[in-house]
Order: sequence, then C-alpha cells, then structure tokens
Amino acid sequence: MTVDTLAEPSAAERRARIAVAVLFLTNGALFANLLPRYPEIKTDLGMGNAGYGLAVAAFPAGAIAAGPAAGVLVRRFGSARVAVAGTLLTGLGTLAAGAAGSVPVFAVALFWAGAMDAVTDVAQNAHGLRIQRRYGRSLINSFHAVWSIGAVTGGAMAAAAIALDLTRGQHLTVSAVVFTAAAGLALRYCLPGPDTGPGTGTEADTGAGAGAGSDGDEARGPRHTGVARRTVYVLTALVLIATAGTLVEDAGNSWAALYLSGPLHASAALAASGYIALVGAQFAGRVIGDRLVDRFGQRAVARAGGLITAAGMGLALAVPTLPGTVAGFAAAGFGVATLVPAAMHEADALPGLKPGSGLTIVSWLMRLGFLLSPPLVGLVADAAGLRLGLLVVPLAGVLVILLAVVLRPRAR
Repeated sequence: MTVDTLAEPSAAERRARIAVAVLFLTNGALFANLLPRYPEIKTDLGMGNAGYGLAVAAFPAGAIAAGPAAGVLVRRFGSARVAVAGTLLTGLGTLAAGAAGSVPVFAVALFWAGAMDAVTDVAQNAHGLRIQRRYGRSLINSFHAVWSIGAVTGGAMAAAAIALDLTRGQHLTVSAVVFTAAAGLALRYCLPGPDTGPGTGTEADTGAGAGAGSDGDEARGPRHTGVARRTVYVLTALVLIATAGTLVEDAGNSWAALYLSGPLHASAALAASGYIALVGAQFAGRVIGDRLVDRFGQRAVARAGGLITAAGMGLALAVPTLPGTVAGFAAAGFGVATLVPAAMHEADALPGLKPGSGLTIVSWLMRLGFLLSPPLVGLVADAAGLRLGLLVVPLAGVLVILLAVVLRPRAR
C-alpha cells in the first residue's frame, strides 16, 4: 500500500463510499424479498423436496455460468454501470420467479436472476475495492455488513407483505421498483473513469506476488515448485472454507422458512424469522469482525465461528423447538460472518498467483455451495426428513474448524 493512499478522502470519495453501500444494500434486499415466499411457491407449483431443491439450485447455477463474464463486462462498461444494470435485471428475474406458473419457468427465472446477481456481485465488489484503495484502509467488510442489512430489510418486507396478504406479483414489483431506483440514484455518485489502469489492482496495491516468482532462475527451481504446491493446497482449503460459509447461508435462504413452517408448524409470517435471524446475526458478526480479527487473528476467529455454528445449530436440531431453531440459525449466521471475506483476503495474497487471481477463483468456486446444497438437502429431506438434511449446517462448522489452520494467526 503506497503512502499517498493514507490521505484524507475527498468529498467525492466519501459520496462514492455511500453509493457503493447503497448498491450492496439493494443487492442484499432484492433476492431476500423472494426467499420467504418459497414455501407458498413450492406448494402452488406442487413440488416435492427433491424437485424443489433442484429448482432453487438454478439460481447458483446461473451465477456459476455467468461468473467468468462479469470481469469482461466490468472492463468494458465500468463496474458501477454493470452493478446498476445487474441490479435492474436481478429485480426482473426475482419478479419473474415469484410470478412463475410452472416449475420450468420458475427454474429459468431463478437461473437468470442468479446470473445477474453474480455479475452485480463482482461489479459492486470491484467498485468497493476501488474506493478502499482510495481510502488506504479496509472497507470491504463494512460493505458486506450493509449487504446483510439489505437482506434483513428484504426478509422483513416479505414477512410484512405476507401478513398484509399481498400477492407475490404486487410485493415483488414494489421491491424491484424501489431498489432498482435506489441503485440508479447511487450511480450518480460512484467513482468516474475506468476500473483498469494505474492504482486499480497492481502488485503494489495488493501485495500479491511481491516476491513470488520474481527471480526467473529461482522460479524454475524446487523452491518454486514447493511454493506452487502449497499455494494449490491453501487455495483449495480457502475455497472449502468459503463454500462452508455459503452452505450455511443457503440453509437460511432455501430451507429455514420451510423447516419452520413444516415440521415446527410456524405461521407463514413467523417462518421468515429463521432467515432474518441468520442474516441479522451475520450482520452483527461482520460489524465486529474486524476488531475481533485484529485482536485474536483470523484463524482463532474462524475456529470460534465454526464451533458456534456447529454447536448452535446442532443443539437446535437435536432439541427442535421454534425459539431454539431460530436461535440456532442466528448462531450459524454469526459463526460464518467473517468466513467469506477472510477466504477472499487470504486468497488475494497467495504467492505464485497474479494479483486478483486467487480472489476470482474463491469468489467463483464458493458458489458451488449454493449449487450443491439445495439438491443434496432436498434428497436427504425426502429420504429421512428435513431435520436430518439440515445437518449440513453443523457439519460445515466442523469443516471450518479443521481447515482454519490455513488462515493467518494473530500477529505477534
């Protein structure tokens, strides 16, 4: 990080920071408005658990399919414009999914919404990192915390719409209009200019590759081979840690409302509380996450989070009650709050990779958790019940405990 980045941010940069926060908020809120309507969509379309799991897996499938194109679009049109356009198209996709009259239309709409969400995610993070470099200090966790605020807001809006007996079309039209308008307004205050060029992702900015393969002769020797092997090992572990975080998030996205309204007999409006509890606790964890990492180190924070996730949700599944299950989802959300940012940060600093390569790989492959989790949980739920299918949450916590060794310990 160069010294000049420590200068006081300008008024335009402060406005741009707020604008990017708005983009993260709208991205979190749009899809969260659809999630609590899943149980009624499942009932209306006559889907079983396995069919439902396969249908909702279309969203992460679209995200994986579109992920590689996001960088090209950002370089061609600019991160701010791509983020806002993606927000508009995501809103249209969620509206189409909510209004779908058949399972194929529902799945295709989710595929489209997932693809557009992935493009928006890459673009808004790219613009947020531009602003972070201008500030000269970490801001990305605060942006993700605002995303969680958006998710809670969207879930609360959906619960209110259900309580008011609004149709899915009415509710999701309001959501799409409000949040795409907010994103369009934010575009006016984003940073101008391209996202490539000096100071937007060089080795000097990121520290990645500074000394990795810098000497041509040494790079071809045994030391380089050892570094490369360790990089592959660490990168694989980081992908699994991030994927564990997405598995827990997907449990709240796809199954919390169904579990609460089904086996635990909660009302439709109350069933939304599981998802809201998870993302609300995730927000709280992200707010205090930077201070915890500075004091205890990322490795200890991740292990503690894995333990909280495994113990909290494990107890909730072992002794199923409505309050206990909501608390279990909250514990899981708090436990995984820092996992994805931690994996991205560590991947971006791995030796032997070009700047940004590790971050891109983790961001793309972690979506496999969203893709694989719904059909896997659905199959287990059909065979042995949804309660057993949700064991994926405490198991993800155990996986994090085992793999956290690749994260950085507390600085001495």
